[in-house]
Amino acid sequence: MPTGAGRERTSTAVAALVDTNVLVYRFDARFPDKQAIATDWLRRAIAEDGARIPHQVLVEFVAAVTRSRGGAAPLLSQPEAIREAEEMLAQFTILYPTEGVFRLALRGCATYQLGWFDAHIWAYAEYFGLSELWTDDFQDGRLYGSVRAVNPFAPGP
Repeated sequence: MPTGAGRERTSTAVAALVDTNVLVYRFDARFPDKQAIATDWLRRAIAEDGARIPHQVLVEFVAAVTRSRGGAAPLLSQPEAIREAEEMLAQFTILYPTEGVFRLALRGCATYQLGWFDAHIWAYAEYFGLSELWTDDFQDGRLYGSVRAVNPFAPGP
């Protein structure tokens, strides 16, 4: 006779896609709350193999953190940004563009009225079967195709 029938659940955790802003906030001390949240989410993602990073996000990350911000110094020097990007290459699964990703990005622009770069990020998640996109650039909780936008920085209930 089976014990505990109906009480146990079997599930497979599916990794989420990380957008550039989550990586940038990790290094942006101007927003300490967001920095702490980004650090926590990324550490958990590394420990659980729970996140994927698109190639495009790494490119955007290096550009964003090495750019001057309204006369203020960049968040990271170029050597620091390169070192951090190399660490991410070692810590996360990196997703690279394909023709399928590009075609989905075109559809994302048309279907959801996303800007080109946001559509391209969404397309990675859709193409690779990732159910969540961690970002503060999309409407929190909204479903885009099979991908739900999750804003790690949104206030809790």
